[in-house]
Amino acid sequence: MKIKHIGNVVIGNAVEVGANSCIDRGKFSSTILGDGCKIDNLVQIGHNSVLGKCCIMAGNSGLAGSVTLGDGVIIGGSASIKDHITIHSGAKVGAGSGVISDVAAGKTVVGYPACDSREKMKQWVALRKLARN
Repeated sequence: MKIKHIGNVVIGNAVEVGANSCIDRGKFSSTILGDGCKIDNLVQIGHNSVLGKCCIMAGNSGLAGSVTLGDGVIIGGSASIKDHITIHSGAKVGAGSGVISDVAAGKTVVGYPACDSREKMKQWVALRKLARN
């Protein structure tokens, strides 16, 4: 059954939204882009998402519905964020990553499923070593 979305979109001061980006209005409340956010081309922001101040989303990345980004979060190109996820302030999501769980403040995550960047790099090195043997 289709439910009419009666929410809205609130765009803060000095926000830039690139070409062909889509910001879905909230289902019952607001989708919010905080002051100073930079949204690149071809970005999807799902309904009821909340972006803190000065967040950056690179091209072809997307947030599913009800995602919360803290202040200063950076999302790399083609990264995908599952619904109802919180990415805390200062966190970074690497390009092409798939985030399926919350990300702690200041942490950098990469890969699919996204995990700590140092741990993921160790995994990739181990896989390369296996391929040589």
